Amino acid sequence: MNLNKVFIIGRVTSDVSLKATATNQPVSNFSVATNRVWKDKAGAKQESTEFHNVVVWGRQAEIASQFLTKGAMVMIEGRLQTRSWKDTNEQNHKITEIVCENIQLGPRAGGAPGGGGSSYTPRAASPKPKGTAVDAIDTMGDLEENIPEISLDEAEIKPEDLPF
Repeated sequence: MNLNKVFIIGRVTSDVSLKATATNQPVSNFSVATNRVWKDKAGAKQESTEFHNVVVWGRQAEIASQFLTKGAMVMIEGRLQTRSWKDTNEQNHKITEIVCENIQLGPRAGGAPGGGGSSYTPRAASPKPKGTAVDAIDTMGDLEENIPEISLDEAEIKPEDLPF
């Protein structure tokens, strides 16, 4: 059995570029930064950042170029693909990228509309996003403060209303 599946959640590192192929198929390219934080043997906090190249095709490419900007939070679901080519100087190049199959936009900064259906207002003391996933984790605290609480005690659900 083989499986080639990737899920990443991180921040876009630069504005998204939208292009079209010779057959007028939209394609977007951008990079996403993800961080890993851990403690070493001495107990000191360590951090490393990975940068992932992402390719998005079709209508999702248009949506990505319209709504994603540098520093925006995004979740990418896709597969890994490695391509190789020769440049004009006959030098061989190779790149591994994530071919996006599904994209989910994160919240827009400042609560602006259009960020995947959710919005939040950052705390006044919060610094501007720096484009790393650790900043995304810091932002998650802001999101948790604005999540509405739903009480099932208030809902009038009758067993006969359930479809199963």
